[in-house]
Amino acid sequence: MRDAIPSPEPSLGALAWVIARDANRTFGGGTASSEVLRRTLVRRGWLSDDDHRQLYALSRLTPGTNLLSYCTAVGWHSRGIRGAIVTWLAASIPCSIVALGATVLYDRLADSPTFSLAVLLATTIALALLAASVWHLAKPHVTWNAAPRSIAIVLLVLGLVTLGGTPIYVLLIAAAAGASWPSRP
Repeated sequence: MRDAIPSPEPSLGALAWVIARDANRTFGGGTASSEVLRRTLVRRGWLSDDDHRQLYALSRLTPGTNLLSYCTAVGWHSRGIRGAIVTWLAASIPCSIVALGATVLYDRLADSPTFSLAVLLATTIALALLAASVWHLAKPHVTWNAAPRSIAIVLLVLGLVTLGGTPIYVLLIAAAAGASWPSRP
């Protein structure tokens, strides 16, 4: 894909609108949003593909939310410190308002039996989808010889999670159990 011909620097308002619109309209994390932003920014000539790659790589190195880092870097690249502040705000305020609204709504509905049932149903469906995905990925690698080992490791992980184990400890203990379990030739 060829880079668009560079156009004059964007106004702060136009930059804020594009960032607010594109950074807050996707699901799937910062990578999806960064790609939507890349398409828009390159098409408008505000950023080249090379610039995008550099800013994206830098944003991945920063601690915290990579999408906010990317948006801030785009603003800095386009308009300096004022652009960085405007794009940071444009990327963070809309999603913060949605999160606040969802929290208030949840707080008001938490005591409702109907809402509790809906949350339980949604959680059950999410767990079923997760289990189906795990099975789909694991099925080619599961043999009847490995079934007791696999079941034991799954039960170990479930026990650790139930007891409040942190993800890193659960993964380390499960990996150690899988590596140390004797396997049949």
